Amino acid sequence: MSGPMLETPMLEIKNLTRQFGGLTAVDCVNAEIETGALVGLIGPNGAGKTTLFNLISGFTPPSHGEVRFKGQSITGLKPWKVARLGMGRTFQNLRIFPNMTVFDNVSVGAIGSLGHNPLHALLPPRFGPSAEISRRSWEALERVGLEGFSGELAANLSYGKRKYLEIARALATKPDLLILDEPAAGLNDTETAELASFIQGLHGEGLTVLLVEHDMSLVMGICQTVWVLAAGVKIADAAPADVRRDPVVLDAYLGTGEDAE
Repeated sequence: MSGPMLETPMLEIKNLTRQFGGLTAVDCVNAEIETGALVGLIGPNGAGKTTLFNLISGFTPPSHGEVRFKGQSITGLKPWKVARLGMGRTFQNLRIFPNMTVFDNVSVGAIGSLGHNPLHALLPPRFGPSAEISRRSWEALERVGLEGFSGELAANLSYGKRKYLEIARALATKPDLLILDEPAAGLNDTETAELASFIQGLHGEGLTVLLVEHDMSLVMGICQTVWVLAAGVKIADAAPADVRRDPVVLDAYLGTGEDAE
C-alpha cells in the first residue's frame, strides 16, 4: 500500500551555483519553498542574495544546478517565460517608468504575463487586448491602495508609493510566487510596519512569498522560515527563533544575540 502523496514544492533549488570569473557568488545552494509559505532570505552585503534571486527568476543563468517551479524545470528560461509561468518579482532598484502613468506602469506587468507585447501599454485601448489587462491592473492598484493615483505620472509618486507601484506591477501578473527584493529599503519605521502588515495580508490570501530584506525585525517578525546566505553558501534554513540562536548565523551576520533582537 502506497503512502500519502506529497505535494510538489512551489520552488525547488538544487545545487544552484553561479560563478563570475573566479568568484563564486552562489555556491551549491539547495532549498525548497512549499506552496503557501512565507520565506525570508537574509545575509550580509555580498552574500549572494540578489544573485540567487536573479538565478531563480531567470535574469541570470546558473553555472550549475537546477531551478524547478511548480514541478517544472525553469533552468535557463528567459525572465518573461518564468513570469508567465506564475512567478512575479520586484527589484531592489525600482524599475518603474517615471513618464508613464501609474495605471500604464501596472498594465505592463499584466500585458507581459498574458503573452502580449508590452508596447500595448502605449497604444490606445481599441488597439490592445484591453479588457483582461484593465481588470488585472485595477485589481492590483486596489490591492496596494493606489487606485486613486492611476492617472498620475509615476514620477509624481512619493518614494514609498513607488515601492507599492512596483509591487502592484508584480501582482498584475497574477503570480503564484511573489519575490520581493528589499521592499523596505528606504522606508521609515511606520512605513515598514505598514509594509509588514501588507505582506502578511498577501500571504494570508494564499500567496507564496519569498522576501529578501536587510530589516531584521521585518523578516523575523513575519516569515515562517528564514534562509541565511554567507559568501554564497546557505548556512541556515530554519524558523526565525532558531536562526536567532544559531551560532554560525550570529557569527556570520547578526553579530551577537543582543543584535539579533
